[in-house]
Amino acid sequence: MFVSIVMWDLKKSEATVESLRDYLRDYAVEAYSNLDGMRLKAWFSDARRQLWGAVYLWDRPDQMPGLYNVSRVVDIIGYPPTSVGGFALEATAEGNSVHDTLAGLGLALEGGAPEPGPVDSP
Repeated sequence: MFVSIVMWDLKKSEATVESLRDYLRDYAVEAYSNLDGMRLKAWFSDARRQLWGAVYLWDRPDQMPGLYNVSRVVDIIGYPPTSVGGFALEATAEGNSVHDTLAGLGLALEGGAPEPGPVDSP
């Protein structure tokens, strides 16, 4: 399996973290849920610093370009990602969680949840 990570600094865009949540609710979550070869996509944000991005988990590296078949976010933001990376997956672990599934989680889908604070490195 393979991982790709993309991130935007939104400071030069008219789009904001808050406005991109509409994109998730209205289009992206469903569109990516039907993408062949993608096991998982997790969007992330920092509303205070206006950072937006996603982490993808792919079956094979040749499937990674498939994200461009459904993505509309470059048009919405107005420029390509600030940072892009592709990596081999070394290992995974699933901890104990109160959530039975990852599908349907997140501020854009849950609405009204508080923004998380910064996470300090160990």
